[in-house]
Amino acid sequence: MKTYSTNASDIKREWHVIDASGKILGRLATQVASLLMGKHKPIFSRNLDVGDFVVIINADKIRVTGNKAKQKLYYRHSGYPGGFKSISLEKMMQTNPTRVIEYAVKGMVPHTRLGASMMKKLKVYAGDTHPHLAQVKASSKEILEE
Repeated sequence: MKTYSTNASDIKREWHVIDASGKILGRLATQVASLLMGKHKPIFSRNLDVGDFVVIINADKIRVTGNKAKQKLYYRHSGYPGGFKSISLEKMMQTNPTRVIEYAVKGMVPHTRLGASMMKKLKVYAGDTHPHLAQVKASSKEILEE
């Protein structure tokens, strides 16, 4: 028996719609990262991008446990002296709630060019509407409820 090797022609991408309202941030991010990498497929290969497209709606209704809303900080640096800035999760949720989920998922995919191509398949929206209704067929529409 020969060893199976995944080809680019074997990859079939699906669209998943996930409602984030009431879900915990870290648990949702692990599910999304797994879908983006394609770990749920039998043709999963670490050196290929075999994952699916993921659309997350209601990003503004995500939950966190403990005191993370006040204590968790996101950092950035402009590259200039004194250019170090931080923002709390609570403030980030008010200004840009989609970025919170994007940062959480980005930390769970590979930090390579392959991971960057996986992140392009993630679409996050603060409200409950999204412009990808044509791609998401009624038969393959899936809302994870775990």
